[in-house]
Amino acid sequence: MAEVIIVKSQEEAGEIYAYAVAEAIKANPRLVLGLATGSTPHTAYQALAARVKDENIDVSHVQGFALDEYVGLDPSHPESYHSVIRREVIEPVGLNPDLIHVPNGAVESLRHAGADYDAAIEAAGGVDIQILGVGTDGHIGFNEPGSSLASPTRMKTLTEQTRIDNARFFDGDLDQVPTHCITQGVGTIMKARHLVLLAFGSAKADAVAASIEGPITAMCPASALQMHPHATFIIDEAAAEKLQYAQYYAWVAKNKPEWQKL
Repeated sequence: MAEVIIVKSQEEAGEIYAYAVAEAIKANPRLVLGLATGSTPHTAYQALAARVKDENIDVSHVQGFALDEYVGLDPSHPESYHSVIRREVIEPVGLNPDLIHVPNGAVESLRHAGADYDAAIEAAGGVDIQILGVGTDGHIGFNEPGSSLASPTRMKTLTEQTRIDNARFFDGDLDQVPTHCITQGVGTIMKARHLVLLAFGSAKADAVAASIEGPITAMCPASALQMHPHATFIIDEAAAEKLQYAQYYAWVAKNKPEWQKL
């Protein structure tokens, strides 16, 4: 069973993530991070940046691999994930931009871009800690419902709901939101050594319940985390409101042994 930590706020969740990553970097200065975008991980990255600065942690050798990128969107576009990762992770945390990778969304290279990206992750030694958000329909990365749980990095067609959800990043103009993306597959994501999924707000409650307590199914890609040997859900009380065993998860977290790290 995945570990479930129920917190009071996004800031508390961010501090838990930041502590885990900071300690991992101290132990392995060449740590490989899996990086997600969107509003969910923002406070986690802020907390990590603050901890790196306060503790003077050397992050110059840390590598990173983004989950996804839009197809056909110029990397210089402010809402490309190349730009978002640079703005929200590389610059605040102080990472070496030469060591941070984002899938290649150029149309002309799509036939082999996914295989190239998976090969690059493997060459780096694999992802050590992968941060994730979850969509209201249970998607992780851009693996929409129905995605194979063994899928590699590849091109996907975005659902209309995902495009509507993301229109807020494009001045509310749905026509500007790309229809395709290149995303790490569920199979690729599951190869990371530690998965940390964050979810906040009652709008995520159904997806969280399905991911943690529902059946393992391609119709809820995040449910695959039930099969991972080291998966952690860090969720607020609103996102946890439909969990049948929420009180048990809170009890387990409260009585966690000192030696058992996140």
